[in-house]
Amino acid sequence: MMLFLFIVILLFAYFVVHRIFVHRKTFTGTAKLHGKTVIVTGANTGIGKATAAQLAIRGARVILACRSKQRGEEAAREIRMETGNDAVFFMQLDLSSQKSIRSFAETFLKAEPRLDLLINNAGLAAPGRTEDGLGMILGVNHIGPFLLTNLLLERLKECAPSRVINVSSCGHDLGTIDFDCINTHKTLNLGSSDADLFRGYTHSKLCNVLFTHELAKRLEGTNVTCYSLHPGSVRSEIGRDLNEWRTRILKSILSTFGATDPVSGAQTTLYCALQENIEHLSGRYFSDCQLVQVKPEARDDGIAKKLWDISEKFCGMA
Repeated sequence: MMLFLFIVILLFAYFVVHRIFVHRKTFTGTAKLHGKTVIVTGANTGIGKATAAQLAIRGARVILACRSKQRGEEAAREIRMETGNDAVFFMQLDLSSQKSIRSFAETFLKAEPRLDLLINNAGLAAPGRTEDGLGMILGVNHIGPFLLTNLLLERLKECAPSRVINVSSCGHDLGTIDFDCINTHKTLNLGSSDADLFRGYTHSKLCNVLFTHELAKRLEGTNVTCYSLHPGSVRSEIGRDLNEWRTRILKSILSTFGATDPVSGAQTTLYCALQENIEHLSGRYFSDCQLVQVKPEARDDGIAKKLWDISEKFCGMA
């Protein structure tokens, strides 16, 4: 309880500073995407949906990879109507199920000849376990995108130049990697309180940054590049798994102190996906449409390699 109140105070302070001192940047690139194919995970709502719509406006063929068939199909219809782009489609993907991830990849690779952009946007802060026995936050926020990316890498290489975008969070600064906990319990941390979920979420966002760091090394010479990013303080459904009254408190803070709308929150994703001449920055982390240096743990070659090896084991790829 005390930790939750402390988190609320930190958020309060962050949004006051953000509202007073920070003017968020807008991506102004004019790249067109006709003939390009994009996958956006978690694209039925929030930043993912806004990102998918912006890419559709630019002419891309957009695949909304979402768990809910009803919400995914509805989002696809809305984006088609709003953008005038009929090449926006839903494909079912449940990142808490490796069977679903493999099925999605197999179906996509059979049906679609191209993949130019993979945007790993989906994330959650929920208790429980995946159907594969992993902690839910570890499974959905890191292992799922890790497996999906690896299953689609050859197609990305065939269509190069192409990019992988991993939506992380500034919360990664508060995260750490406990390899003993991951190896022993197949989760990022123990406990299921709201404070534990918050800690697990920050750990998973650090995993996103480390995954991007190691992926860039493995993609050298392929003309496939990758980037991680913080989307900003965005009103989204990421806290939907908290207790109801605590969710109301967080939403109140977000609404009062300047949390941006999903379209504004998607700007750094669009920057990493479309900005020209950033290929030499592959593996790096961005916030507010600019490069940001991460803490030493988030760019440690040994930690990134060890996390990759464990992730391969959990996916049955080792």
